[in-house]
Amino acid sequence: MSPPAATAAGCQTRHAVCIPYPAQGHINPMLQLAKLLYSHGGFHITFVNTEYNHRRLLKSRGGAAAFFDSLPPGFNFQAIPDGLPPPPTTDATQDIALLSDSTSKTCLAPFRDLVLKLNDAASSSSPAVSCIVSDGAMTFTLEVAKELGIPEALFWTPSACGVLAYANYHLLVQRGFFPLKDSSYLTNGYLETPVDFIPGMSNNIRLKDLPSFLRTTNANDIMFNFVQREISKLPEATAFLINTFEPLEKDVLAALSQLSPNLLTIGPLNLLLRQVVVGGDKLRNVSTNLWTEHPECVEWLDSQQPNSVLYVNFGSITVLNPDQLKEFAWGLASSEISFLWVVRPDLVSGESAALPPEFVDETKGRGLLVGWCSQERVLDHPAIGGFLSHMGWNSTMESLSHGVPMICWPFFAEQQTNCFYACNEWGVGMEIDPNVKRDQVEELVREVMGGGKGKEMKRRAVEWKNKAIESTVPGGSSYQNVERLIHLLS
Repeated sequence: MSPPAATAAGCQTRHAVCIPYPAQGHINPMLQLAKLLYSHGGFHITFVNTEYNHRRLLKSRGGAAAFFDSLPPGFNFQAIPDGLPPPPTTDATQDIALLSDSTSKTCLAPFRDLVLKLNDAASSSSPAVSCIVSDGAMTFTLEVAKELGIPEALFWTPSACGVLAYANYHLLVQRGFFPLKDSSYLTNGYLETPVDFIPGMSNNIRLKDLPSFLRTTNANDIMFNFVQREISKLPEATAFLINTFEPLEKDVLAALSQLSPNLLTIGPLNLLLRQVVVGGDKLRNVSTNLWTEHPECVEWLDSQQPNSVLYVNFGSITVLNPDQLKEFAWGLASSEISFLWVVRPDLVSGESAALPPEFVDETKGRGLLVGWCSQERVLDHPAIGGFLSHMGWNSTMESLSHGVPMICWPFFAEQQTNCFYACNEWGVGMEIDPNVKRDQVEELVREVMGGGKGKEMKRRAVEWKNKAIESTVPGGSSYQNVERLIHLLS
């Protein structure tokens, strides 16, 4: 990549304001991109969280003093309100529909005020804001970029296949697939209907494999309409960014390129960050995890045999009911495979994520339960042989970039689309039925960790890992696209 224009705080002349959608799975990739801009574009960075997430971040990082003292010079954090009342508990995951509706209606004014404050030479020591990098679901920011006459990149954090599905939601309306006629259409086989009319997508995809916001009888559904409205703003952006790599989603990307002349694949971001020295330990250690990490899980993995441990993590939003939790637990117990399971405090709806004492006794010595972890470090560990995942895009990309095959249990949004592609196009996944049962969990865990199909999935995952690495080394497509992005924002 191009050498940084400057990395000392006093020499940075370009200033990027980076604002993610306020959910963990959007915040993490935006931080990775911000680190690239800081270390290789010479940008001063202001990273903007919502006030609620900012409080959670400070709590997880040991308090405000510890957090701000740990930041490198010229890399700052700010916060704006999200327009919602605070949740009842400090670590609760916010309702996505309410959050999307609120941010789109209330965040423009406080964001504008923040940018104007950053540009006020009398009250700010940072250079004037020269560009905005916004989540694709926070397009109110485009208005501020236009007012200031500065470039803005929209970063869509889902997969390219997920974004393409969203971009063609209007076809579902035109062809009468949305809204559903009544609730029976969710269970009567209707969702098995083939969808062969979306240019660039697999002809084998079905309604059930498209992002889940279509599963409603309400024509005014907040999320179905929200994503269409946000994606319609793409032509207004200077650049359209996706955390993927060209060989993985080639046909999909060709179709998406019709939405923007400056579509840039910049992934896997976790591998791009490894290609370069990113400003020393202070920058490497900047984290935006909203839950406190448990580093002991890596020490535990050090004591396990290579490819012997199944990693289980349903991400930051997925919620299980108590019966689903038990079915997963007893399936893991019966598989007799070692596992590392991330169990968030709010993983189970309406109650704490308490597992039966009998399960804990049954799996003692071969199972480790933690509240949160550094997923990148875990998936990179040689002890990990498989990943039971909700198929969020960050998890999918990190699993592919480390050559780890997946057991797929998608929860919502484009996770269903990621699952379809992982299982049917990329050859790296096997799907668990939405109505999860312990016998199937046991069967698939054993298969992915040692069966014939599991070995083939592992081979394909390693192939994708190698292609991901090729895309992120000097001369690779993603590497070159980051350089192009720096030029577009400068």
